Amino acid sequence: MTVSLPAFPAAAERPLDTCIRLRKIAPVVEVEFPGGVPAYLALTTRAVREVLAGDNKTFAREPKHWPALHDGSIPEDWPLRSIVQGDHLSTKDGADHRRLRGLVGKAFTPARVLALEPRIQQLVDELLDGVAAAGDGVDLVSEFTEVLPMAVICELFGVPGPERKRLRNWTATLLAHTTPAEEAFATHNALTGYLRELVERKQAEPADDLTSSLVQARDSGDKLTTDELVGVLWLMLVAGHETTVHLLGNAVIALAQNPGQLALAKNEDRWADVVEETIRYRHSVMMTSFRFTLTDVTIAGVEIPKGNAVGVVYQAAGLDPEVYGDTAGEFDITRPQGANLGFGHGPRYCIGAPLARLESRLALAALYRRFPELSLAADPDDIPYSPSFFTIGPLSIPVNLGPGN
Repeated sequence: MTVSLPAFPAAAERPLDTCIRLRKIAPVVEVEFPGGVPAYLALTTRAVREVLAGDNKTFAREPKHWPALHDGSIPEDWPLRSIVQGDHLSTKDGADHRRLRGLVGKAFTPARVLALEPRIQQLVDELLDGVAAAGDGVDLVSEFTEVLPMAVICELFGVPGPERKRLRNWTATLLAHTTPAEEAFATHNALTGYLRELVERKQAEPADDLTSSLVQARDSGDKLTTDELVGVLWLMLVAGHETTVHLLGNAVIALAQNPGQLALAKNEDRWADVVEETIRYRHSVMMTSFRFTLTDVTIAGVEIPKGNAVGVVYQAAGLDPEVYGDTAGEFDITRPQGANLGFGHGPRYCIGAPLARLESRLALAALYRRFPELSLAADPDDIPYSPSFFTIGPLSIPVNLGPGN
């Protein structure tokens, strides 16, 4: 008898609520993704830690290790193929992953990121001038939390200002599980085509940016192909802004719903703690792209056969009562964070973690310093969220700026 799998995402239920419900069944649960595709979700801190520890050992990221993608089990027009089978840094393993990561990692060391602080602060202040000019009812997402991470990552990689909105729209379309197959593949092709054209431009007219540096590395024989270069750009430009966009939005919503925590952050300058607690409480990464089992493996006591896909659910793990107790579901910036897995663990620890932390801390501190009476201009329950189980955050945050603004 065939047992039906629970749907993910479930109809008329937030993905986080679905995951918390499933976590009561087991720490790892097999579900059915859109298109009737089965895969597993790791839902507890223990399960997530064990999966992450298995990278390059019992788990791989290269999609060739998921037989269902290639044997006809999963339709060729499955919309998520454009994400799952993308030829980028997160789908590489072993030596290839280390080589490509090493080429970009030097630009994201804590010292180099810290040197960006004056420019990031300048961008923050300029954007907040625009927020002030817009006045009460301004949408904080379109005017601030979305624009800042886009500006920072695009300046690093030399993406001109007029081209950034297209990049943002392509990202949102690719990550949405509601995007039809034809549109998903067309968007993927448009984005990769743009990145190839950007590489050609930087080859012809190099500048002081990371794309030009990568082109120079390729042309100097640094074992980097054009396809690999485009793949690196794909991941860095997409993930390099998307996750911080939603981190900032989720923080603003959490602070609005927890005025005592907001007061504490303002009075004691605890914005770094706000960032860490937001990562735990409402991680912008709902689920990572899939890992694939290289052998039969047991995760948190649950057996997963070889050749299956597993998604690591950071949002659910952050609310694990086994780790955070009865207050796991509360936003508390005084909470000891311990070994926070929010940026991953091991060889795939998030390369952009220092930048995300710096951007978010500077942005939130300046926002509430400039507008100390900032408040939501809408019921939190009415705020729309991104239709994605990869990254989740508010699509619009209408706010009132307070007296005198």
